[in-house]
Amino acid sequence: MRIYTSPAVNRAVQKYNKKKYDRFTLRFKKGQKQEVFAFAKARGKSLNSYIIGLIEKDIEKNAIVF
Repeated sequence: MRIYTSPAVNRAVQKYNKKKYDRFTLRFKKGQKQEVFAFAKARGKSLNSYIIGLIEKDIEKNAIVF
């Protein structure tokens, strides 16, 4: 199901996201993205939350402080 919004709503969402979040691009080998996506989905997570969780666990495990 696709939700259509007005250009004004799209701009507001983009402005909010730019203010609240940093972006980071990952590159996967062909086919690997779908494999990781399915793995995350099987655990009830989005690809984004799965990757962030892995990074947070690794930082916590290694006691890295920023």
